[in-house]
Amino acid sequence: MLLLVNYNNYQKTIFLNSSNAVAGNLYKKVSSTTDYLALAEINEQLNRENTRLKNILADSYKMSVDSSVLYNDSLYQQQYIYRTAKIINNSVNKHLNYITLDKGSLHGVKSEMAVVTANGVVGVVISVSKNFSTAISLLNSRISISAKIKKNDYFGSLTWDGKDYKTARLSEIPVHVPIQPGDTIVTSGFSSIFPAGLLLGTIQEVLPSSGGNFHEVIIAFTNDFKSLSYVKVIGDLLKTERVELEKGESE
Repeated sequence: MLLLVNYNNYQKTIFLNSSNAVAGNLYKKVSSTTDYLALAEINEQLNRENTRLKNILADSYKMSVDSSVLYNDSLYQQQYIYRTAKIINNSVNKHLNYITLDKGSLHGVKSEMAVVTANGVVGVVISVSKNFSTAISLLNSRISISAKIKKNDYFGSLTWDGKDYKTARLSEIPVHVPIQPGDTIVTSGFSSIFPAGLLLGTIQEVLPSSGGNFHEVIIAFTNDFKSLSYVKVIGDLLKTERVELEKGESE
């Protein structure tokens, strides 16, 4: 489940979409003047990312039949497609932070696609023009992501409280569930946007329970949102089928 809280402002969506081309070109020019300062770091990051994607390539596919033995590639159907994009504008010090990418509809980017790096989830695409797109950052109080504890699969909701760009809060984890600092938090896979198992962060602190039924958990992001440069935009090729099926079940 992914929740964009109070994000029903039609006028704002239209504004974001129409201003992408103008703002995008400006951000792209500013961004290009500083690229050379971080070329070594960017190249290293891209190399790590390419290696990671090669190592997990099988995760982009799903079995089309029930079988424990792979006889040929026709048993697999590709589910996720990755596109590379560059961040040309980013903010971390507001309550509602957004990210601008240098790729748009001409490059296959659509709204409600996941934005990630090798270190984890960055946000969700919400507005697209021909050459640019805008994503809502995890550092935005209007977004909530279904997350789970990797070691035991207990799931809850991850949200940002608008305070520290390095941390977020994980809620709805029952108090009887054993958790501790250092535990890894990943996407649950309950969303039609995010594949399961994408990094979100690690538990930094488990606050004393205030007498309720759930833990209060502070998560340290695995991404440093102040040093983001290149990202992957993930498209789910089976999303429409899933959304239509779940829509029918809810009616």
